Amino acid sequence: MSGAERRQPNASLVLALLLLAYILNFLDRQMLGVLATPIKADLHLSDTQFGAIGGLAFALLYSVLGVPLAYLADKTSRSAVIAASLAVWSGFTALCGTASGFGQLFAYRLGVGIGEAGGVAPSYALIADYFPQERQARALAIFFLGVPTGLALGNLAGAYIARAVDWRAAFLVMGGAGVILAPVLRFVVRDVPAGRRATSRAPLASVFPIIARKPAFWLLSVAAASSSLVGYGLALWTPSVLMRSFGLDLVAMANFHASYLFISGLVGVFGGGWLADRLGSSDRAWYARLPALAWVLTVPALVAGFLAPSLWIAWPLLLAGNALNIVWLAPVSTAVQHLVPRPMRATASGCYLLILNLIGLGVGPLLMGRLSDALKASYGVNALRDAAIACTGFYLVAALIILMSARSLRASWVGDED
Repeated sequence: MSGAERRQPNASLVLALLLLAYILNFLDRQMLGVLATPIKADLHLSDTQFGAIGGLAFALLYSVLGVPLAYLADKTSRSAVIAASLAVWSGFTALCGTASGFGQLFAYRLGVGIGEAGGVAPSYALIADYFPQERQARALAIFFLGVPTGLALGNLAGAYIARAVDWRAAFLVMGGAGVILAPVLRFVVRDVPAGRRATSRAPLASVFPIIARKPAFWLLSVAAASSSLVGYGLALWTPSVLMRSFGLDLVAMANFHASYLFISGLVGVFGGGWLADRLGSSDRAWYARLPALAWVLTVPALVAGFLAPSLWIAWPLLLAGNALNIVWLAPVSTAVQHLVPRPMRATASGCYLLILNLIGLGVGPLLMGRLSDALKASYGVNALRDAAIACTGFYLVAALIILMSARSLRASWVGDED
């Protein structure tokens, strides 16, 4: 064994640091939704404007730059691209705390999107490098625990820091934490040795045609985008729904929201990864069937939760709905990884995330905000709740589309040995 291989960090340590960075990723995103009420009051924003800041501003460069940054990670160093991205998005998160109006906050959210564009796809590929095929969905599931953990901590950190100081301090503190973590991640996390990871010499233009001619890629991507349209919209707007329709103050909302997000996220993400590995080992089609089943069950649970007459009834329903709507993360991400050979996986994931985020993140938060403004005259404080309920129909669209990918997914699967 060479000296470079002996110094290679343990796979669990790599996964833990990537998880920590991903927690900060979603923590930074969630704080915006949690602090919607004080931000809108301070900067005099409408729901439509806030929806644009929370979705469109972030998605524009986040989606477009994901592919070239993923390709750069494949060609150079995945760990270096992830660390640099963490430093950039954290710096712009801190700058959000200095915004004085719509234009500045929109611009800073563009900057957050630039940074986060380089963090996710290379992380997928690095995890696939470190873990064998039979454990990849579970490893990705652990990584995806960053979503519920970040969402829950974003609720709590945003609300409690805002109560103690103000909403601006929340962005400054949490952005600073990411800036500190970035050099630690760069020093500890390394790419796998050359003997275990081939470097792609093919140009970017040769990667896309491989996935473009596979129907499974398009169906998985559009299904994930349809689901994310609702998911990203709910992530931004559910805190406001709880405050408007259930009469909660900022801290009470954060405690309520964080409690069910964290529990449901742990169950949904890890359960999805575990089931996908177990069922998918005998039939790859289960990487598509499992998300479809979960999305169909998500709709009645969320609708009943939002319409519940009390918080005691709403809590278990929203917990169930959020557990189900996040089951898809590990199965679909694993399936996309296996549509191409190992050296091209970060680039393929970048193409997938381009579609997912341009539609899901770019449209979802803005659509819910626009619907809320349109319904406000007729439905008052419940307009936002009803807009969120209407958008859950996209989960059924996602389920139908991903079921269509099951057969082609079997034929398109590329193993680690290929």
